[in-house]
Amino acid sequence: MKPLRLISTGILVLFLGVLAPAYAQQDQGAKPEKQEQQTKPKKQQEAKPGKQEQQQAKGQQQQQQKQQQQQAKTANQNEQRQAKGQQQQQQKQQQQQAKSTNQNEQRQAKGQQQQQQKQQQQQAKSANQSEQRQAKGQQQQQQKQQQQQARTQQNQEKSQQHQQQQASGQQHQQAQGQWAHNGQKDSRGHEYNASKFGSEHHARFQENGGRYYNGRREYSFGGYWFYAGAWPAWFYQQDVYFVMGADGLWYAVAYGNPSLMFQVDIE
Repeated sequence: MKPLRLISTGILVLFLGVLAPAYAQQDQGAKPEKQEQQTKPKKQQEAKPGKQEQQQAKGQQQQQQKQQQQQAKTANQNEQRQAKGQQQQQQKQQQQQAKSTNQNEQRQAKGQQQQQQKQQQQQAKSANQSEQRQAKGQQQQQQKQQQQQARTQQNQEKSQQHQQQQASGQQHQQAQGQWAHNGQKDSRGHEYNASKFGSEHHARFQENGGRYYNGRREYSFGGYWFYAGAWPAWFYQQDVYFVMGADGLWYAVAYGNPSLMFQVDIE
């Protein structure tokens, strides 16, 4: 049994002898790996700050780029707004100029139209006034002619009446041979007074004298108003006296020419 134990012990010792160096090498080989593993995180940790700086620098660069882009975008927008504003301003100015031009043209056209209307109205007014003046002139001419004809006819009638009155007076004087006696009255109660009437009481009368009453010219003499349809021309050219005939009618007689006489009425 002892030899067997010795053999087993020798084998174990041998085995351990062989195994120990191998383990030692393995242990030494494992240490550098541990050291490498221990140093590697440090290197990685040391490398990490550089990466962060790169990332920060990259972030800053990106931030700057963004700011530059934003500034460029803002500047572009400002330029666009300014350009748009200028364009709009120019458009407004052009529109305002066009509007002003159109308004000026409209005012000019309206002014010309009003001027033409005024001229037409003035011409129509002038033509109407001319026609009215012509019509009025013709009417006045006709009225003058009618008045002239009426005056001529009236003068003729007066002349005929004077002739008739003179003839009547002469006939009356020849027929009666005398005038009314003092105190005699006519049909309306007017009394003949020889102290007021007759050839011894004569007077000169003016054409526009006496009074104009009820459309006739009347003359006062001896306390009465005498009138006639028309007074003859010789009535105003010499002295005249009034007498009443024996028939009760009144007569005006020319003092210088008793043959000139005509019948008158008494008020």
